[in-house]
Amino acid sequence: MIITRTPLRISFFGGGTDLPDYYLNRGGEVISTTIDKYLYITCRHMPPFWDYKHRLVYGSKSEFVSNIDDIEHPSIRETLRFLNIDYGVDMHYNTDIPARSGIGSSSSFTVGLLNALNGLDGKISSKHQLMRDSIYIEQKMIKEPVGAQDQTAAAYGGFNHIIFRKDGEIEAAPITISEGRIRELNDSLLLVFTGFQRYSKNIEEKKIQNINDNIARLDTMKKYVSDAMDILNSDVDIREFGALLNETWKMKKTLADNVTDERIDGMYRLGMENGAVGGKLLGAGGGGFMLFFVSKEKREELKKALKDYICVPFRFENAGSQVIYYKQEEEKA
Repeated sequence: MIITRTPLRISFFGGGTDLPDYYLNRGGEVISTTIDKYLYITCRHMPPFWDYKHRLVYGSKSEFVSNIDDIEHPSIRETLRFLNIDYGVDMHYNTDIPARSGIGSSSSFTVGLLNALNGLDGKISSKHQLMRDSIYIEQKMIKEPVGAQDQTAAAYGGFNHIIFRKDGEIEAAPITISEGRIRELNDSLLLVFTGFQRYSKNIEEKKIQNINDNIARLDTMKKYVSDAMDILNSDVDIREFGALLNETWKMKKTLADNVTDERIDGMYRLGMENGAVGGKLLGAGGGGFMLFFVSKEKREELKKALKDYICVPFRFENAGSQVIYYKQEEEKA
């Protein structure tokens, strides 16, 4: 039996420039961090006592199937196919945060499942290979309209400047600022659940369709990455980082007409009227989590204003996807 723990992520700047339609032509950049909210995947070889080969339990759904082609969950189906799994798999999934909420859970799931199945076969997964394989599975096999930042963040972990090169290479470079500066940034962030989940597929498809019209906007959003790095590497007021988040949110809303709606805009206005310096909706848009930047002295004021929403405390983490339990089985059932 093996258990993997894979972090979820917060993306600050550069979202959209990690789409291959953009970065393979112009290069992309993202600033993101993983946080201490995780998803857990438990895998073992399926015992031979039932009339099905695979038992797959995730969320409120369970699948009992014998053929990989019959698996409904796209990531499970294509990951098993990618790894040429020829034995029965018993898999259970748990998470700290609801799925479809804009903090990279779909890609974290693929990364965590790859890590677990490789480990079950006695293979050690490098962070780079986990990143590469999960991107391939999601973009080429499932054919999801997704970028490459979520898989990279989940595999590597940490507070990173992620660079997407025109030749397809991806580099996750840790952001090397002082412990005090990182703590100051972490303490200035408030993660708030909008109360509704969404499927990102339609939003991302619309963004991809609009890419040629959005080149100038995406170029600007990519520039915000270097602006944010300059802020972090200086001694200017950390609230400048929050103000820049406000600018990137304004730009993000123009990438597609389904990124935001009246509910989301109303929540953001409420935050800005009660102490927030800036913020953004995380992920593709349409729902999930809102991230606000607020100074320490106004944090409680903002939380009171958002009393009808769920505020989720978190800290940055830097481990990435890990095997946290492993017990070797004598033989495959």
